[in-house]
Amino acid sequence: MSGAEAGLAVSVFLASAVECVEALTIVLAVGVTRSWRSAFAGVAAALLALGALVAVLGAGLNRIPLQPLRLVVGALLLTFGLQWLRKAVLREAGRKAMRDETAAYGRELEAARAAAPPARGFDAYSFAVAGKGVLLEGFEVALIVVSLGAEQSRYGLAAAAAGAAALVVVASGVVLRHPLARVPENTMKFAVGVLLTAYGLFWGGEGLGIAWPGGDAMLIVLVALVLGAAAGAVALLRRAHSRLAA
Repeated sequence: MSGAEAGLAVSVFLASAVECVEALTIVLAVGVTRSWRSAFAGVAAALLALGALVAVLGAGLNRIPLQPLRLVVGALLLTFGLQWLRKAVLREAGRKAMRDETAAYGRELEAARAAAPPARGFDAYSFAVAGKGVLLEGFEVALIVVSLGAEQSRYGLAAAAAGAAALVVVASGVVLRHPLARVPENTMKFAVGVLLTAYGLFWGGEGLGIAWPGGDAMLIVLVALVLGAAAGAVALLRRAHSRLAA
C-alpha cells in the first residue's frame, strides 16, 4: 500500500468513525426506549440509500476525464476538509462547545419517551429517527468516500475503510450498550480536516496542471503545512480569547 493509499484509508476511517459514533447515539436511544426491530429497519433503509448514492455518484465521476476529475475532486475535498477543520479549530480554541455524546443521548432519550407510544409491531418513530440519523450522518461520509475513491479508482479501499470504522463503532456500542462518550471526536475531526484539506490541495493542484515535486510524497509536506496553519490558528484564537476574558 502506497503512502497516498494509506492516507486515504486513514481519512475515510476517521471520518466514518466520527459520524458512526454520532449515529450510534441516535439509534441506541430509540432502540432502548422503543423498538430495536424498527430502529434496525430504519438503519438498513438508510444504508441502502447511501450505497445507491455512492454507486450513482461514483459512476458519474468515472465518466469525467482525468484532469477535470482531479479538479472537481480537489474542490470537493477542500470544501469538506476546511469545514471539518474550521469546527475543530474553534472547539480546540474554546470558541465552540465540544460535542457531548452523553448529553446528546439524554436529549434523544427524552424525545423518544415523549413521542406517541409505539403500536404493536412496527414503530414508525423508531424507523424514521434511526433512518434519518444514519442518513444524515452518513451522507457526508458517502461523499468523502466517492471523492477520495474517484482518484485512480480506489472505491474499494475507501469503502473498506468506511466499513471497518462502522464495524468497530457498532461492536463497541453493542458491548458497552452506551454512547461512546470517551472517543476523542474533536481530535479525530481535526485530523480528518487536515488530511482532507491536504488531499484537496494536492489533487486540485494536479487538476490545474501543477507538477508536484516528489509526486505523492508532496502530500506529507502539504499535511505538515496544513497542520501547522491549523495549530497556529488555534494558538491565535486562544490568545485572543484570553485577552477578551481579561
